[in-house]
Amino acid sequence: MSSLSAPRLTSRPLVGGFARAFGLSATLLLASCGAAPLATFDLSAPSIDVKARALRGVLVIPEPAASAPADSDRIVVRTGASAVAVVRGAQWAERLPRILQMRLIQTFENAKLLKSISRPGDGVMPDRALAWEVRRFEMDASDALAHVELSVRILDMSGKVVAAQIFTAEAPGDAGEGSAAAQALDAASNNVLRQIVVWASGRV
Repeated sequence: MSSLSAPRLTSRPLVGGFARAFGLSATLLLASCGAAPLATFDLSAPSIDVKARALRGVLVIPEPAASAPADSDRIVVRTGASAVAVVRGAQWAERLPRILQMRLIQTFENAKLLKSISRPGDGVMPDRALAWEVRRFEMDASDALAHVELSVRILDMSGKVVAAQIFTAEAPGDAGEGSAAAQALDAASNNVLRQIVVWASGRV
């Protein structure tokens, strides 16, 4: 079972010719120090069981806003009212906001709403924009639950708020073990993504 550790900075690997020339030495050095690669986990995009209404316009979905440590690739654990840690030896496949953006878009696609969704920079003129924020995406060591809370607003193209809602979900899991924590957070995330798609589909 993995233990918890406080978030810490890690150096990024060298790139380019210098890194390639000394890649083998670096690998051997890491092996001699007993370093192990982090177990990597991803989130899934749920299917939609409840029929969602077809969107009348086009909705653009950017990455959600997030503050540290949620704006990272680490699996966050709350250890106290004002204390957080990360699951040692585990990480998300990418930064959490990027994963959430991709999975929400895929959830809309799973609801057969692909033609109504775009990403920033797609060259499509949207009718509405999603402004959303990760308020909570973490395991809680005190109750052994995954907590996901996302604040979502739908804006018209003048920036006026058309609709707003906070979506939450929980799922049981082991805060000290990477695979169990990731599975619990994925279950809670699936619940919230379904809620967002059903809610948004009637408001765009």
